Amino acid sequence: MRKRLIVGVAGASGSALALETLRQLAAADIETHLVISDGARATIAHELGADGIVQFTAIAEHVHQAGNLGAPIASGSFRTDGMIVVPCSMRSLAAMAYGLGDNLLVRAADVVLKEKRRLVIAPREAPLHEGHLEAMLRLARMGAVVAPPVPPFYARPLSMDDIIREIAARLVNWAGVDPGERMTRWSGGS
Repeated sequence: MRKRLIVGVAGASGSALALETLRQLAAADIETHLVISDGARATIAHELGADGIVQFTAIAEHVHQAGNLGAPIASGSFRTDGMIVVPCSMRSLAAMAYGLGDNLLVRAADVVLKEKRRLVIAPREAPLHEGHLEAMLRLARMGAVVAPPVPPFYARPLSMDDIIREIAARLVNWAGVDPGERMTRWSGGS
């Protein structure tokens, strides 16, 4: 059976990271279930243009509406291998940390946590206050991988595309999928 991952896109800045993550999962032949929050729709249009949502839906195998709490990914009986939330807004992060499943993105993350599956979140905010940090700690203690999108400068990126590719590859890797050559691996020394 093919691996199946949920990709959640929350309203924080970083639409290009989410799009590249979907591309890498598609290249690895992963069945993807996409859910985009209402806030993310506006961010995607601003960052990627009027056809931004179309770019996402063209890559994802299954697209679920954020308000559809009856979607398969809202149930633990629907088997997935985990979820990546990229970018992850602080609102969505806090809702995940406290089990407030008021939309499909947060409910799907809650299901992934309760079923002990991999949840990788890429929170986008700076600077962080104590409430942000407490919510991240709470999620980490529940088993989530909290992975702010920090570029690995040892990979010597030459462009924004290089940075986006590297960060997405790491998210994919932490979700249990080998990103192959898309991820620069440390080989030691200079």
